[in-house]
Amino acid sequence: MRLTHVVRAGVAVAAAAAAALAFPAAASAHVTVNPNTATQGGYTKVTFRVPNERDDASTTKVEIALPTDKPIASVSLKPVQGWTAVAENSKLATPIKTDDGEITDAVSKITWTASADAAIKPHQFQEFDVSLGPLPVADQLVFKALQTYSNGEIVRWIDEPAAGAEAEHPAPVLKLTKKADPSAVASTGTAAGPAVEAKDDGSDGTAVGLGVAGLVLGLAGLVVGVLAYRRATPRTTA
Repeated sequence: MRLTHVVRAGVAVAAAAAAALAFPAAASAHVTVNPNTATQGGYTKVTFRVPNERDDASTTKVEIALPTDKPIASVSLKPVQGWTAVAENSKLATPIKTDDGEITDAVSKITWTASADAAIKPHQFQEFDVSLGPLPVADQLVFKALQTYSNGEIVRWIDEPAAGAEAEHPAPVLKLTKKADPSAVASTGTAAGPAVEAKDDGSDGTAVGLGVAGLVLGLAGLVVGVLAYRRATPRTTA
């Protein structure tokens, strides 16, 4: 009887632990950018992944805001079947200087709208590819996102990351790393001296030859000693 209670208690604890582990997994299903790192000054292709968190509604529209205080000169969209993509431009407070001249406006928002059959159904997700560059010299880019459902609900993934706190509706964040310094790489490559080539001067062969000769002489001396001992030993007769 006591064993039955122990078993039941163990099952209850296991179920509670499973529920606790499952809750963060469900809560973490939000709009993300993949990969989440890129290099400053370079070009990259990112994918905005949008999961459907509702059981009774489909996602019909996705809006991604691009920061205008860290503008990106070139933005290209990959077509997604069943979705219409529209890129909106905004005037820049500070123009972007390029080799082709100054750029006074840049893409500030991208909106994808689904046809009736292409909406993201419950427990499904969709991906939207975007080419960006050159990326600004900054630590990160925050892309605030709005997700619209077929029942009219709008989920705002706009919370910026804060140290030591987990946002309830985090915005997609692209971390930017510094470009490697070519001069530093070159100096590192030349710092090491040329490899010293080992020369075969024959000393190893000579040592081996002397060793073999010594071994032969030692065996010969042993044989001579044994023969001398046998001759010096008197023979007994029956």
